[in-house]
Amino acid sequence: MKDFPYIFLKSKEDVEIKQGFPWVFYNEIQSVKTKNSDGTVEKISVSDQDCSSIPVQDGQIVEVYSNVGAFLGTGVLNKKSKIIVRFIGKEHADVIMSDPESYWSSIVHAAASIRRVSFSETDSYRLIYAEADFLPGLVVERYFSDGKVYLVVQFLALSCDVFRNEILSALKKICNPYGIYERSDGVLREKEGLPQKTGWIGSERDSVITIVENGMHIRVDVVNGQKTGYFLDQKCNRSAISRFCHGKRVLDTFSHTGAFGLNAVKGGAKSVISVDISQEAVDTINVNIALNNAQEKMTAVCADVFDVLKDYESKGEKFDVIILDPPAFTKSAKLIQKAYGGYKEINLRAMRLLNEGGILVTCSCSYYFDENTFYSMLMHAAMDSHKRIQVLEKRGAAPDHPVLLGYPKSEYLKCAICRVV
Repeated sequence: MKDFPYIFLKSKEDVEIKQGFPWVFYNEIQSVKTKNSDGTVEKISVSDQDCSSIPVQDGQIVEVYSNVGAFLGTGVLNKKSKIIVRFIGKEHADVIMSDPESYWSSIVHAAASIRRVSFSETDSYRLIYAEADFLPGLVVERYFSDGKVYLVVQFLALSCDVFRNEILSALKKICNPYGIYERSDGVLREKEGLPQKTGWIGSERDSVITIVENGMHIRVDVVNGQKTGYFLDQKCNRSAISRFCHGKRVLDTFSHTGAFGLNAVKGGAKSVISVDISQEAVDTINVNIALNNAQEKMTAVCADVFDVLKDYESKGEKFDVIILDPPAFTKSAKLIQKAYGGYKEINLRAMRLLNEGGILVTCSCSYYFDENTFYSMLMHAAMDSHKRIQVLEKRGAAPDHPVLLGYPKSEYLKCAICRVV
């Protein structure tokens, strides 16, 4: 055998992997074959409950095989995680490790090239979307501000952390960034047994920048903003709703930066109210309103959206367009029913607040709240509010968030543009 350890899976555990699934879970391993320092080969069985017996160090490159010995790909092993192997390529390990810098440069270059089909040099977009771009655990946002490129990077798994230097070298060469800020501070790092890490890589730059999205100026805080500073995945959906807003009264909820509301203003809205529970978010919305000279049409309100919807309903308020872009109400399959109730309540109340023939733009960014559940919720919310729904457009994330077939988690965002009658 080669110098890299071999991981053999249990029978039938290779089916999803052959379809494109990029992970091996700890309870899917049958045995491990390694070469000892004296050249002898050892093969040991692995317990479902105890992977600590695997004689391979965390961060080691391994080759994965089916139960009958078919090669499936090369990955990085991490016994601290339930995802014990994340695939880094379909090539054999010796091919990848013969020149890892060139290998990762080619992966980064491919991701950058496909973005250039849909985005210009002055756009901001997600440059690397983790497993969906064959860089497991790595997220890279590319922001363009004042003629300069900024990158926000997240190394969220050991599989990319062990190639940190090679990946950063490729990003610098391909993107020529003015600044790189690291936001490796997500919960996934803890699940991978990795410490939190944040800070500028190289020279320190201004943490607050201004990007242009769909012709609107948006303030982004790459250091303190949520996750990677801004939610780029809704860019195309924000643009799409603007054509429904001309001359309309618009309610924009869970507003975050006010980007949906600003696109409504750009579309010619008569008035826009943006609501968020966070005062910090409202402060950002007000900055963005001023940046775009939208003070006469757009206002920001700091309040709980659930309370606002109830209050408007009790007062008999009516809107022509309502936008619901809530945070994920569930990040676990166990909490789907609770999330269902939250999604249904805000959608039901929004439907009641709309004028006849009004437009409801409703979203969910939770992978666990899948498309079938989402549209079933909409249907039942319409039934309970005695409304009928025409779904005009079913939308998802922007093209900088490609969907990897065989990996459902890469398709998480649902955005429906509906007519309510």
